Amino acid sequence: MKKIEAIVRASKFEEVKEALGKKEINFFTFYEVKGYGHQKGKNLTYRGAAYDIGYIGRIKLEILISEPYVAAAIEAISVAAKTGEKGDGLITVTNIDEIINIRTALTGSEAINS
Repeated sequence: MKKIEAIVRASKFEEVKEALGKKEINFFTFYEVKGYGHQKGKNLTYRGAAYDIGYIGRIKLEILISEPYVAAAIEAISVAAKTGEKGDGLITVTNIDEIINIRTALTGSEAINS
């Protein structure tokens, strides 16, 4: 079992979601996040208050996935999220020791595939 975390531009989220769906990966968690990387933040002053306008909207996806689907998920995210510019995002893959479905008490791959 693996956990894939991907941070992508908010403007590319629908494309990523559709690409994952085409690979039969339809279950994941996502939420809006903020941050900045190599492009750094930019400040704008309006009526004496400083506002940071350097953030590009981001979506973080978390996918718990069986081994056979990992490569397909990475490919789908990479292709759909790429613009070729700084700030396209990151994908991380980590090992999951145990998964338990609360409702069914199933574990491992069965916990996420049932």
